[in-house]
Amino acid sequence: MQTSNKIRMAISTCPNDTFAFHGILDRKVDFLGLDFEIELLDIQQLNEGLFQDRFEVAKASFHAAAVLSERTLVLPSGSALGFGVGPLLLSAKEGASPDNALTSPEGTRTLCPGEFTTAAMLFQLFYGEAIGLKKTRVAHQLFSEIMPSLKERSADFGVCIHEGRFTWAEEGLFLVEDLGTRWERETGVPLPLGGILARRDLKQETLARIQRVIRSSIVYGLEHREETLPTMRKYAQEFNDKVLMAHVDLYVNDWTVELGEEGRKALSVLSQKAIEQRIMSPSQAAIEVYQP
Repeated sequence: MQTSNKIRMAISTCPNDTFAFHGILDRKVDFLGLDFEIELLDIQQLNEGLFQDRFEVAKASFHAAAVLSERTLVLPSGSALGFGVGPLLLSAKEGASPDNALTSPEGTRTLCPGEFTTAAMLFQLFYGEAIGLKKTRVAHQLFSEIMPSLKERSADFGVCIHEGRFTWAEEGLFLVEDLGTRWERETGVPLPLGGILARRDLKQETLARIQRVIRSSIVYGLEHREETLPTMRKYAQEFNDKVLMAHVDLYVNDWTVELGEEGRKALSVLSQKAIEQRIMSPSQAAIEVYQP
């Protein structure tokens, strides 16, 4: 069990995280006696770090949260979920789709941004038949390298997240499907992308303080939007301020401040989908949200 006030915390470099955690990164909020040691990493590195017990608290894909449900709790603040926020399945060629590709030993190649990302889970959920029939092979690549790989034709399809959601058309790529829209249509709940996971072995008092600091940082960012821009620019792949703020407007919402009942319902649906895909065992604990 954690006994010191030192908290190893990691978040992603995407604008919604650097916006939400600006208050912590620049020490604009009260740390309540905690000593945060912060790393900024790619989402798959965050997922892997949690599997390796490198962090007490970290942003992670809800796919990883499903796998780690018996070791972690989701904090009520800091999540990215909503309507119209899902990853996009893109193609290097207009009119192409993994479903209409020819079955072959090689198949087409689809890039996902990491094995335990929610983006990879959605592709598996909606294109499992194409994978099973060997119409496409899934490979994993750093999210920022997926669109360049499509442009170079070293891959046929790619599941795009983060800033690329806003820039794919000007890069000359083609939309196959908005995976978030399909999730919404089939489930009726907002799409849970990622959240802040904390280890279950943390003391309750420590968990409560961490939650309060994170919530304060999110509220601070929402109240000082312009002040967050240098922090976002420092880590972003895209430096256009309008794109950065569009990213924030899409991914930082009321559910980021507090998951609430609808956010918790979305996580329950995700747990059920994970069981259907055998990502979680039926006997495994569902994704659980910490109750302060």
